[in-house]
Formats: sequence, structure tokens, C-alpha cells
Amino acid sequence: MATNLTRRNFLKAASLAAASVPLSKVAARAQSGVVKAPLVAPGSFKNTQTAVGGVCEMCFWRCQLVGKVRDGRLVKLEGNPKSIDNGVSLCARGNAGVAYLYDPDRLKYPLKNVGKRGAPKWQRISWEEALDTCGSKLKAVVDTYGAKGIAMFPHGSTATYPMSFLENTVGTHNVSEASFFQCRGIRDTAYIATIESPPNEDVDMANAKVIFLVGNHFGENIHVSHIKQYLKGLENGAKLIVVDPRYSAAAAKSHVWVPIRPGTDTAMLLAIMNYLIQNKKYNVDFVDEHGEGFEQMAEGIKEWTLEKAAAECDIPAAQIKEVADLLAANMPNVAVHPGRHVSWYGNDFQRERALACLTGLLGAFGVKGSFVHPKGPKGIKKVAWPEGEHKEESLREMFDVHHFSPPGTPTDLIRDAAITGKPYPIKGCVIWGQNPIQTIPNQEKTIKMLEQMDFVMCVDVMPTDITMYADILLPDTSYLERYDLVKTGTQWDLSAEKQQQYIAPRMPLVAPGFERKESIYITNEIAKRMGYGDKIPVQTQEELIDKMLAGANLTLAQIKAEDGIHLQDGEDPYEDMDDMTVYFFSEELEEEDYPPIPTYIPVERAPEGFQRLLYGRTPLHTFNRTQNNPWLIAACPSNPVWVNDKLAARLGLKEGDTVKLVNQDGVTSRTTTTVKVTPGIREDCVYLYHGFGSRNPEMTAGYNKGVDDQSLITKLAVDPETGAHGMRNNFVKLVKAS
Repeated sequence: MATNLTRRNFLKAASLAAASVPLSKVAARAQSGVVKAPLVAPGSFKNTQTAVGGVCEMCFWRCQLVGKVRDGRLVKLEGNPKSIDNGVSLCARGNAGVAYLYDPDRLKYPLKNVGKRGAPKWQRISWEEALDTCGSKLKAVVDTYGAKGIAMFPHGSTATYPMSFLENTVGTHNVSEASFFQCRGIRDTAYIATIESPPNEDVDMANAKVIFLVGNHFGENIHVSHIKQYLKGLENGAKLIVVDPRYSAAAAKSHVWVPIRPGTDTAMLLAIMNYLIQNKKYNVDFVDEHGEGFEQMAEGIKEWTLEKAAAECDIPAAQIKEVADLLAANMPNVAVHPGRHVSWYGNDFQRERALACLTGLLGAFGVKGSFVHPKGPKGIKKVAWPEGEHKEESLREMFDVHHFSPPGTPTDLIRDAAITGKPYPIKGCVIWGQNPIQTIPNQEKTIKMLEQMDFVMCVDVMPTDITMYADILLPDTSYLERYDLVKTGTQWDLSAEKQQQYIAPRMPLVAPGFERKESIYITNEIAKRMGYGDKIPVQTQEELIDKMLAGANLTLAQIKAEDGIHLQDGEDPYEDMDDMTVYFFSEELEEEDYPPIPTYIPVERAPEGFQRLLYGRTPLHTFNRTQNNPWLIAACPSNPVWVNDKLAARLGLKEGDTVKLVNQDGVTSRTTTTVKVTPGIREDCVYLYHGFGSRNPEMTAGYNKGVDDQSLITKLAVDPETGAHGMRNNFVKLVKAS
């Protein structure tokens, strides 16, 4: 029987074990021979109250939480035992939310910059002055340039409400979310073009016979319930195939590791599909019933033999065949994972198209161990600001580009327009919870954009790199101090006998400290000052949640009484696929002059003396949310650069050597890091954890810790279909620090 061993359970179990020791052995330690009360260690969680309704946001998986509170102060976070998603499990980042909440460097008061952007001098001001300034300055921009004169860079649930205000009511199209244009947007649009639905990582790994990961760093990019699915699948005997230039945590568990040349993944996928088709090893019945344009794709990819792909990908043809045969032998119970952060090389839409088409060839839709759409609860309403009277075209429409763009406007179109003033000026900038300095390639271009603004407003929890460029800086509440979203879903274990759904609104576990305010208050007050007070849809965060819940015939009060999570009966997750179509050949793509079948687009190879810079996430950090967190810094204080052992020998580098990185444009890292020598990475690339090297000295714990990989990403590779940034087409050389 499995044991759920939390720290508390461990202490309890240890005391019980001690109590079971024969009295003769205990007597040597205590005259009585009996311990009448368990030891309560200093700093333990005695005399705490449990606060329910927390929803984590140290990453975007949003595990459900409870908090242990003593005298109004949060002392510990735990998974909500009622959760059918993450259960009582939390990752290291989730546990470290306590340190994030009480970080002494957190923003506390509204601030005005009386210095220069980038070298601020902060003056504490009242909320009244701050809101008056924000409202008047943004109104002045709209009055002078129209709504299109404002740009917004939002991120996270706290930014949803103000983004709705600026997009819908004010009417700007210039909104760029990092999660779309630097992360998952390409994936969603490619799958919509192929199966008319975004994938949302809905793969039933727990019941798969094969799990196929292309560049996915499971075990490093921790999403608790997702990891549970993945590990359950391995426990149940699933074969794991990992395609990755680096021997990642996932590759370490794999049955087949394919150390592919970076940027060539699509070539391998095309070869696999061609091999399956030519050898009649694909799911003929599924393709006949649900496929459209199969013959055109089959003809169009015939050139991609195993040998041709092997030469392009720098891997053995026999290994590509091994992967293809393993997929074919286990179809349709194959979990082809679509990935999450997939903006890599500027050819990423085509790779995601190929993954979706491969899934179709295997018939791996709607059955156990495949791509599924678990059926979540219905009725949760979206509460949005009303549409204004604006009818202006977006930059994407004006330039007639990126026809399969995710929602919003591609980041680089906004930056170029702001810098050049063409086709129109952009003079006001609202940055809410995002740090474009560390999320968008070419930092100098971002800074140039900000420098020409009439007004820059930032709302954040921490003083990040981007907040150094604000005119007004406002302190946001953290996810532990506010209401702001309703998470819905199903249980992670889709094979359970009884299916369940959940509805979990985020609730505060403690009251906000200092003068921090939540996004609805800030947005509404600015809206009033801009003349939109009559358009305000809700007055409080609680009202917002109640309106969202009303469609499901629930109230916030009811869910509070249910320990923060409402459970209800679910539905069979394995779908009837009668209405499904897989577009192997897309007429819609062809009409827009994009490749109608998945197509390999080569990427630039490393110049002589340089290696391709790869990056990813450590399980102990989530970028801005954690780079100043003392608990996590203690466990992972920096981001050593992974260097192949043969390359290190040629360069005269040893484990632990201190180096700077210099990219192909001559940009040198501001800070240094150490060398990690390993055979577990290809010689033509190096690897860094993302989210280090903060340049803001007010982040006293994270300042200059490690190397900021984004500072070295100066070369842009823009995906033609979506406008998203490919950020792995930059190259570096390592220079020993003196």
C-alpha cells in the first residue's frame, strides 16, 4: 500500500515508531520510559489554522492549495487533500510560495520614478496620486493617438481583467502575451489548423503504451498532476521515447533517447510518417474515416527517407526506424505530447503540425493512452469588459502577415511600430505581471521601445528588470492574497472507475500586506479617470468570482463551505470521434500561401567556434516568480552552462571553471557562471537554465545570480505563420573569466 508521507506525517510516523520500541531500549533515554506527548520542534506548525481555497501560481499548472496560518501569517503551504488534480502534492516552487509572499524586496507602495528609465529613483506616492497620473497619462495618449497608441504586455491571471479593459473597451490591438508569442501559441494554432482544436497537453500518459516526447523536459518543467500521469504511465510499463539534444531528466528515464541536431525535429517526424505510410504501418482505418488530404501529404513527404532524415538530423537511420516501429507496434495507445514551450527555431508551426499529423496517422485520438479531451465542468462564465466603438485594424491585419497568429498582436510588430512610428505611433505602455526584458529576444530593442514612450506603467509583485523602466510602479497582490480566477478540470487519473470534475476558485489565504491592491481595484480606478466608469463590469474580486460561478449554479460562499473545491460527477473522457477530421493537407493554409502539408524548414547552423545556445527550466525556479526566492536560491543558486565533455577538453575547460558567454553579435554576458562538463549534451550546443541574472539591484537575493540567457538572444527568428519568436537560433562561445 502506498504511503503519503508529508513532513507532518513523517514526524508523526517517527514518533509512533519510537513509541513501538521496547521499553527497555527507551529507558536509557528517558527515566520514565514513556514519552507522553510528541516533541514539537521549533518552527513546526502547531497552533495553526487551515485556510482553504488557494490556487498556486508559481507556474501555470495552478495546483490547489491550503495554507497553515498562525496569527494571520502564512507559515506553510500544502496541497488541498480534496483535490482530484494535484492532491496533497506540491513541488518545491509551490512550497516556496511562502518565501515569495514574505519576500522583503516585494513592492509595497505606489512609486513614482523621478530619475531616468533604466536608472530609476523612486519616490513613494499615494494611491490617489498614482491612479490620477496613470489615468491622465493614458487618456492623453488615447486622445492624441487613439486607442492604438497604447501597448500592453500582460502575463498571468492578475492581468486578465485589465487586459480585457484595454483590448475591449479602450480598443487597442497592441497586446502581446508572453505565454502565446514566446511559449505555447504556436502549438495551439498549429493543432487548430490540423484538428480544429488546441491540444492543451491533453494526453493520457497514464494509460499509454508509448510516450513520445520531442524536446519536453518532464522532471524539470514540473507540473504536478502532469508528472503524476507521466510517472504512472512509466510505472504501468509505457515505453518512453525522448528526442532531445540534451540528456534531460526525461531522457534519463527513456527507453530510446534520440540526441537530435537542434532545429531538425520536423525532418525526423516527416521521415517517421513517410516510413509508416510506405510500409503500411499507419492506422489505415482511422485515416480513411477521419483523414482529409492524406494522399497529398503522402506524396509530398516521399522524399523524406530514413537516410535523408538521418543525415539532416545527425542520428542513425536505424534509430529513426526503431522509433517509428515502436510507435506503430503500439498504436493507437500512444501519447504524442504536443509540448508547452515550443517557440524554438522559427520553424515551429511546421513541427507542431507534423506532431498533430503523426498523431492522426497513429489514430491516437480519443482512446486510452492517446490524445484525449477530458470533459470538464460546463457553465463557468467569462466576465469581460464591454466592447467599445473602435473598428481599427490590427498591425497584423495592416501588414497582412502571420495569418495563424495566436490572440493578440505579435510582439515584434508592436516593437517595430513603437520605435519607427509606422504605421502609427505607440506612446503609452502598460506592463502587468510580465517582464519583457527576460521574455522577449533582443533586449536592446525592447529598451529602445520603452525609451520613446510618453508613459510607461508597471504593475507587479516584485521589482523585476522591466520595472526599472516604469514611470509609475504599482504593487500588486500575490496569488496568495486575492481572488481572481476559477480553475476547472477533471481528475488526473483518467482510468479511475468513477470520473469526477472540479471547480476551484482562487481565494486569499491571508490578507494583503502594506499598500498592495488587486487588479480590479487598480483597473476600475484608472477606467474612471479615463472616462470609462460607466462600463465597469464588476466592483470587487468576489463579485467577479460569483458572476463566473453563476452559470454553474454555484456561489463563492458555497465553495468556501466545500473546502475550496466543488466536486461533481464527470463524463467518460474517451471521446466518440465521429465528427473529428485530421487535415493532413490544409486548404486553409494553402489559401494563405503557407505550406499546406507539414514542411521542414532548415535553420542556420553554428558558425565556426560557436555553439547553439539552448535553454530551459530547472524544477526549482519559475523565472521572475522565483529568482529572488531564498528557499529556492539555496537549492539552486545559479545556472551552470552545460558543455559536452569532448568540447570542454578542446576548449581547455574543466568542471566548475568560471566563464562568460559571448554571442554571434559580440554581446557578452554581464555576469559569469560555472561550467558543467557532461557527455549528456551534443557538441554543437550548450545549455542554460532560463530566468537567472536579474539586472535589478532591488532584487537583493537574485541580483546578478547566474547568466541571463535572454541577454544573449539578439538574433530574431520569427515564425511566418504565427509571428512568434524562435529563440534558439543564437550562438555563443565560452570565454574563461579572469
